Amino acid sequence: MKQSIISKDGNSYLYPFILITMCFALWGFANDITNPMVKAFSKIFRMSVTDGALVQVAFYGGYFAMAFPAAMFIRKYTYKAGVLLGLGLYALGALAFFPAKLTGEYYPFLLAYFVMTCGLSFLETSCNPYILSMGPEETATRRLNLAQAFNPIGSLMGMYVAMNFIQNKLHPIDTAERAQLTQAEFEAVKDYDLSVLIAPYLVIGLVIIVMLLVIRMSQMPRNADNSHSIDFIPTLKRIFSRRRYKYGVIAQFFYVGAQIMCWTFIIQYGTRLFMSQGMEEQAAEVLSQEYNILAMIFFCVSRFICTFILKYVKPGRLLMVLSAAAIVLTACVIIFENIWGMYCLVGVSACMSLMFPTIYGIALKGLGDDAKFGAAGLIMAILGGSVLPPLQASIIDCKTLFGMPAVNVSFILPLFCFVVIVVYGYKMRKES
Repeated sequence: MKQSIISKDGNSYLYPFILITMCFALWGFANDITNPMVKAFSKIFRMSVTDGALVQVAFYGGYFAMAFPAAMFIRKYTYKAGVLLGLGLYALGALAFFPAKLTGEYYPFLLAYFVMTCGLSFLETSCNPYILSMGPEETATRRLNLAQAFNPIGSLMGMYVAMNFIQNKLHPIDTAERAQLTQAEFEAVKDYDLSVLIAPYLVIGLVIIVMLLVIRMSQMPRNADNSHSIDFIPTLKRIFSRRRYKYGVIAQFFYVGAQIMCWTFIIQYGTRLFMSQGMEEQAAEVLSQEYNILAMIFFCVSRFICTFILKYVKPGRLLMVLSAAAIVLTACVIIFENIWGMYCLVGVSACMSLMFPTIYGIALKGLGDDAKFGAAGLIMAILGGSVLPPLQASIIDCKTLFGMPAVNVSFILPLFCFVVIVVYGYKMRKES
């Protein structure tokens, strides 16, 4: 009889697999309710796109800052302890939106995002290798792709909530009109908008607390929790001596940067496109978010399809093919200044669906208990989502470049990222 991919040594891990997979959806929600907030905060506080992109700096900076502390914590204790601490910090950061709103200032929100993503860093550092350990090593990449397939379901929920409970409910006055408001009028509009913005974060904070209690009271496996010694430097030397791992960290940095740029600045891309057709700014933003949701649906469906295809095609080879397709589509995003550019940008998401868990699975293959520190390096690579979006935002703020809309030109950065990933896929097509 064929062994399940969610069992090992005669033990079924279906229930813990479901609980940990739910965490994938929860951090997907956090990621994709946040992407549209770059535009929202820019509008609420009358800032440039570059200043608004500090949301992504704070958000993905938390991943970078906490990845190795999370790995050391998990090594000393257990994967379950790492998950619980991650959920606790996630809830704390989300609930901190209320005191941030009371200050009426931008920077307390950035601090709340940072705390929240310190929690997400613990979650991802724990959950990804935990899923890899819940079955045979030869099916680890498929198992992780299956769990990661539920991440975009959470992302879709985050996008839906952002569109319907934040973007649609913000004060309808547009950016140009906000610039003409008196200070008193501006403060009144800002206070209203911040009240709208924080509500979904407070709700998700309460949901996370419930999830924390459920996992705390559940019996969870202790796979790969045998060693609790922290040999930090020797372990780093050992894992970075592996070619597939060190190049995987680089590929992951550029992948996450590409993903966040494509999903964040689709709002700016669509807003420029639809306003050029005579649409009001808020309506253009909401329509752009609808396309973003469509992109996530393609991403989600493609993730399940690619998980099936991995039964027959080596991960590195499929990664290479999808990265090449993403390069072609991103080039079209740059060239086209009409609705076809938006269609291509939506199509890029289908190509990205496989990339994160496949790079992750290839890089960690064969690391054993070192996967706890290996996972931390790959989570630190999420720093790409903090470093690269502000660079794209600074290009967008130029308005026009080379006779083209600057927002179109800015997608040269995701294109370069996909070139890096296609090279990694090519190098790993036989090894993986």
